[in-house]
This record gives sequence, C-alpha cells and structure tokens, in this order.
Amino acid sequence: MQAESHPREAVISNHQLRRTAGGLGCYVLPGGVDDPREGLAQARAAERLGLDAVWIGERYDSKDLPSLAGAIGQITSRVRIGAAVTHTGLRHPMVLASMGQTLQSLTGGRFVLGFGRSASWRWDSYGVPAPTLRSLADTADILRRLWAGETVSYDGPAGSYPGLRLPRRPDVAPPPLLLAAVGPRTLEVAGASYDGVILHPFLTVDGVRESVRRVREVAARAGRDPDAVRCVATVVVAPDASPPEEDLAVRARAAGYFSVPGLGDALVRANGWEAADLARYRDQPALTALGGLPADKHLGRPELIALCAGMPDHWIPASAALGDADDCARRLADYTAAGADELILHGMVGEQVAALSARYSAVWGGSTGALR
Repeated sequence: MQAESHPREAVISNHQLRRTAGGLGCYVLPGGVDDPREGLAQARAAERLGLDAVWIGERYDSKDLPSLAGAIGQITSRVRIGAAVTHTGLRHPMVLASMGQTLQSLTGGRFVLGFGRSASWRWDSYGVPAPTLRSLADTADILRRLWAGETVSYDGPAGSYPGLRLPRRPDVAPPPLLLAAVGPRTLEVAGASYDGVILHPFLTVDGVRESVRRVREVAARAGRDPDAVRCVATVVVAPDASPPEEDLAVRARAAGYFSVPGLGDALVRANGWEAADLARYRDQPALTALGGLPADKHLGRPELIALCAGMPDHWIPASAALGDADDCARRLADYTAAGADELILHGMVGEQVAALSARYSAVWGGSTGALR
C-alpha cells in the first residue's frame, strides 16, 4: 500500500544555519583524492580563515562521509560540517538517521546533511533503484519522524519499512536537511520538504536568482516561511590563479559537469543558454566515444581541459568567479545579492582562498553592514 504523506513544517534545527546572508564555506578534498587526511588540514585552514562551513562531496572510495565528518568534527570547534552531497539509496533510513544524529552529537550541533539525486548511470551500475522526487521528499519525512522519537511504518517509493525506531536520541537538535537541485521539479521538492537547497556549480547569477525565487515561492505555497529555507549557492572560484591552475580548478570541472546527460541539460536550461551549443559541445569525438558516461570519471584532466575549447566562450566566465581576488569577491557578492544565503567556494581550498575571503568580507560586509 502506498504510504500516506506526512506534511509537516520543516524547521531548521541548527541555529548556526540561521545566519545573515553572506556566509562563506568551502569544499574540502574537491574532486578525487588518494589521501583523505589532506582534508583535515584543509578544514583547519578554513576555520582559521574564519569561514562558516566546510563541505564534503562524498565519493565511494576514499571520501566516506561519516568518516571524514567525524574526523573533521574532532579537530575543529566552530565551522559547520556539511554533506554536499550524499545519497539516500545506498544507506537504509535507519543508518542515515543514526549517522545524522551521531555526527550532530559528536560535532556539538554543527552537522548539516545534504542529499542529491546523482545520475542514472550510477544507480544502474550499483544495481539499486534511482531516487525519485517522491522518495526524496518521503526520506526527509522519515528521518524527521525518527529524530522526533516516532515509530515509523512506511511502504512507498522510498522503500518498505514495517517498523523503524531509534531507541536512543542524543540531547541535541537533529541536523538540518538540504537537497541539491538544478531542475525546477527538484527545486520544488527542496522548497516544500527540505530545510534548504544546495544549488549546483556553474549556475549564472541570474540562474541562481531564478532558482531561489522558485524555491521560496514553493515554500510559501506549502505554508512554510520562505525565508526559513536556506539557499546555498556553489561557485567555482579561481582567484589570482595561473592559467594552469584555472584550467584544473574550473575548466576540467566544467567539462565533466556539462558532459553528463540530464545534469548538463538542466544547467544550460537554468542559465538560459542554447541547447544547440550543448549539443555541439557533446558532439566532440572524446565525448561521443563515452556513450553518455560521465567524462570526469573516464578522461584525464588534460583531456577534460581540451574539451572546453568546444564550449561557447561565455559559458565559464558567466558561471564562475575568475580573475584577481577583487574580481572574484565582486562576483561572489553578486551571487549573494541574487538571493543566496550562503556560498560554497569550489575548486580551491584552505589558504588558497584566504585573500578571496578577506576581499569578500570587505565587499559584502561593507555594503550591508554585516557579513555574519
């Protein structure tokens, strides 16, 4: 039998998520890594620089989310530690609920749990059902009910669970739940069912503005406080970067993202770009040979960078923060002015973002009276 929905107000439970617009965070261990211990030094540097959060993009090799978040939580004391992102399909709801409340307790209320849909190739390869919009909404509800002490009986698109219950719950508020989104329907799930949204890299300022508008409009229609839904924009940055550094931080990433069927199409639509330009980009021999598989998982960085020559010239400058620290800071301020409550800096880590963080504080803080 299909489960009944359980509409309820999704309250942001972590007081640190309620910040004045302008907060900055950064990824640790961006991309693939062999030694996850490097992320600990990057997290310490981010805290020392005064950033508000560090974010983990889980990969199923050497970037296990709970291992990294637990370790980072013990060597930092202030920064929030966010998953941006993990997935619902590979961990049972009981495991997700236990992981979330345990990390929230270990970090003193600093953990943020972000989910994403990923792409069909992953779920086909792993042999598990692909998440649906309904299953994502229902998973958020299941977790909240477990964290509230309820016994959950559920049979629906998120699975079949006769009786779920957490025997013990720590004396700390449960972690906020965020949903990564690009397309309009996923943005609507975020607005209706989650505490916030994580917007994908390589959205333009206008793309972020429209995404934020849609999320908050849906939240209001659902009877929620639209201003309580946290909108987090991810911006690929390369401040004061040499051409080779900019290629690795920005162009190799862009080549991978736009190659992915579904994701690249959603980014192009969200940015108001021409679908024909995306088709021409994907018609390059190196991509057609992959048959739709993600380029960043099968091509080396030099090959990814070379693919960018097939992109329209305006794509990357319009959807990333490039130039010197002042140029990048102004672009970040544009994203914040477009409605983003918080920014995740992607592409450079630790001390590499020191000058940018300082300049952004001056640009944004100077224009609004307060950065935090």
